[in-house]
Amino acid sequence: MKPFNVTILGCGSATPSKMRNPSAQIINIHDKLIMFDCAEGTQIQMRRFYIKNNRINHIFISHLHGDHYLGLMGLLFTYHLFGRKVDLHIHAPKDLRQIIEIQLNVSNSVLCYSLIFHELTPDKLLLVLETKTFDIYSFQLKHSIPTWGFIVKEKDTGLKVNKDFIKQESPSFTEIQEIKMGKDYVNTKGILFKNHEITIAGDKLRSYAYCTDTLYDEDIIPYIENVNLLYHEATFAHDFVEVAHNKFHSTASEAAVMALKANAYQLVIGHFSARYEVLMPLLAEAKVIFENTILAEDGLKIEVSCPC
Repeated sequence: MKPFNVTILGCGSATPSKMRNPSAQIINIHDKLIMFDCAEGTQIQMRRFYIKNNRINHIFISHLHGDHYLGLMGLLFTYHLFGRKVDLHIHAPKDLRQIIEIQLNVSNSVLCYSLIFHELTPDKLLLVLETKTFDIYSFQLKHSIPTWGFIVKEKDTGLKVNKDFIKQESPSFTEIQEIKMGKDYVNTKGILFKNHEITIAGDKLRSYAYCTDTLYDEDIIPYIENVNLLYHEATFAHDFVEVAHNKFHSTASEAAVMALKANAYQLVIGHFSARYEVLMPLLAEAKVIFENTILAEDGLKIEVSCPC
């Protein structure tokens, strides 16, 4: 099975603390690295947790609160200093383009690589990156400024062809692709191999949803339904629910209810307020509602897995 995992580079909210950096994540899907959010200090976190930054070609910024993008310009300049040549794609709210251009202009900088900007738009669910083996969609969250969540989904690439059959018959690449799509195979001697005899079912498809700063919002459930791994903000414990809602955030129990109603397989809660030095009460609160919940922590690597 191809790799699909999430590394948490920062799980805190608003400001860095001794224990938690603000929001940033690296998604490794099929050996392609994608970044979700890029808070202050993200480059240091990448070095701490052995992330090869030259493998990142797409960066998604959920919204323009500083704890989600203030590390981006430093990373862009670092790429320039290292002589990057590969295009870098930024998927973000439209005003980030102006923020980037101002900083390049005042420093009289011309990047040595192409920066390609993709504006996030307020569609309900929009395909924003399509590859041969996975897609990424955006959808709007409910926060104090325009904010987007993202979902990464593997594509169905068809059946798997039995390795012993390939070794024995040496079908061409085109023939292998046809077999994977369900076609029978006839060899040079006229012998027929029925498709079900030479194939096995493909891997179960996996998905990951990133729901950062947001009020509890059941409108997004159709987008994240049946997701394998759900990251949902849990800035506060539920005894601070009024504070949470005034700041357009969610509580740990609300994140758990969202996971339950969306029929997620696993929930990881994060974006914790700096008021919490100990997070176990938030975990306990969530697990009462949704047992398969874990705490985000800086450096945590989570495999996106399917139910047995």
